[in-house]
Amino acid sequence: MAPSPQQFASDNYAGICPEAWSAMARANDGSCVAYGEDEWTSEAADAFRQLFAIDCDVFFVFNGTAANSLALASLCQSFHSVICAASAHVETDECGAPEFFSNGSKLLVAPPGTSKLTPEMIRALATSRSDIHFPKARVVTITQPTETGLVYSLDEIRAIAALCRELELKLHMDGARFAHACASLGCAPAEMTWQAGVDVLCFGGTKNGMAVGEAVIFFDRTLAADFDYRCKQAGQLASKMRFLSAPWIGLLQTGAWLRNAEHGNACAARLAEAVGAIEGVELLFPVEANSVFIRAPEPVLAELRARGWRFYTFIGGGARFMFAWDAEPQRVEQLVADIRAAARLHVAVA
Repeated sequence: MAPSPQQFASDNYAGICPEAWSAMARANDGSCVAYGEDEWTSEAADAFRQLFAIDCDVFFVFNGTAANSLALASLCQSFHSVICAASAHVETDECGAPEFFSNGSKLLVAPPGTSKLTPEMIRALATSRSDIHFPKARVVTITQPTETGLVYSLDEIRAIAALCRELELKLHMDGARFAHACASLGCAPAEMTWQAGVDVLCFGGTKNGMAVGEAVIFFDRTLAADFDYRCKQAGQLASKMRFLSAPWIGLLQTGAWLRNAEHGNACAARLAEAVGAIEGVELLFPVEANSVFIRAPEPVLAELRARGWRFYTFIGGGARFMFAWDAEPQRVEQLVADIRAAARLHVAVA
């Protein structure tokens, strides 16, 4: 079957990067002990400990919904609440999974209008009520990068973490595109997580070149008590765990996790640069990672669809384009050319 032209509607469209594929192929040679007691899973966990320069607990699950929901459930009782941004994936796109797996912990959502939480927002939500009739604030979750592609600076994370310590809250980071944030800030993974005050990280592999799989990393190991049981109960204990864990070895030990992210970010930056010079088209948000949100008149968007481009408009009505490890530079240039042509056709007429 001939491949279709590459699309940038989602970084989930991408295939498996060579480093992850090669590691999975090596793990496929012969039989292996099941349920995570294999050497591949052990080596992958150690690779994370080396990457983060800390003796952390590492768990491998199939997808981001499970990673975030189980991590938050491990930090909460059913009478607790989780503070998040209005656009946070746990609020808008997890089908109630965080509430389900925590047996009902409530999400306390910051006012809409920004995808980043601030200490002021968190304090207002955490201290709005302290009576026994209202769920007790227990966790703050931040998305890095956010759903609109913004990246929390190290200082912003440290400020949030300091408030969490003051208010006795735990700090969870949804890192579905964690590698892209590291590439954007040019910092070590440790600097952006445990050294900044993050307790638990969900490190995304699916959007970083793997077929499937996320890692849940507990920097505070006391919080990981019985997490393996949570994974089993939720259907996240892979019997052939090596096929979830081995690709991480390929990504981490070769440095592909960062190269992949740098490439995606660079492609996004290229599109953003071009959009800035096209009349009638503008960026909805600053481009800080691998996503670009474009605001344009509906006829321009319709023209792009007619030219075969796929994109989502679920945030702010703008067209979202995502760039993965395999984004082809020539295809990015074709997108630039088509946006420019669509704008010439329809903006001038308007």
